[in-house]
Amino acid sequence: MASSEKAFFVALGKRVAELRHAQGLTQQQLAEQLGIAQQTLAHYEGARLRVPASMLPQLAQIFNVPADMLLGQPAAKAKRGPTPKLQQHIEAISRLPKPKQRFVMEMLEAVLAQAHR
Repeated sequence: MASSEKAFFVALGKRVAELRHAQGLTQQQLAEQLGIAQQTLAHYEGARLRVPASMLPQLAQIFNVPADMLLGQPAAKAKRGPTPKLQQHIEAISRLPKPKQRFVMEMLEAVLAQAHR
């Protein structure tokens, strides 16, 4: 993993942990809401595993924050009109069965890895 990717996932894991603490949730409680093992969540928070992009909408909903905030982006001003295409795709991916989510993530990561070469 490139150092910029590592830094991104370290920061993302830290934000997830901070938001979890702010909500008064334990790792076990959040993991149950996400349908994952507590140890997996611990690995996400410690950046030993990458948080799947398909999980971001669910985390944003649980924490009641915009997904941009999880990504470390400043909150976008509310826009009128239809939901951006990327957001629609992320929401559609989050509704797929877990094996299909993993497949989409693997494909996305492969494309992104190619783009960074």
